[in-house]
Amino acid sequence: MKLKLIAAIAIASATPALALASPSCTGEPKSKWMSEEAMKAKIDAMGYKVKTFEVTGNCYEIYGKDKDGDRAEVYFNPVSGAIVQKGD
Repeated sequence: MKLKLIAAIAIASATPALALASPSCTGEPKSKWMSEEAMKAKIDAMGYKVKTFEVTGNCYEIYGKDKDGDRAEVYFNPVSGAIVQKGD
């Protein structure tokens, strides 16, 4: 009985962590990705002010501010530069 309770608690506590996983942005190899410099220029043109730029899984990800000055966490497709997921 205790083992079942421990297993249930472990599963329940792991579930939120799964929701925080980064999205899948592309299946293309890195050789087809836009350069980081080109992606940063595209993001800047979209009105974002980037504080942190990083590669997360198969995405480009930024933390910063959007054009309205609100906090932004955005995942981009590194091939097309399209937004895949937004958060804060």
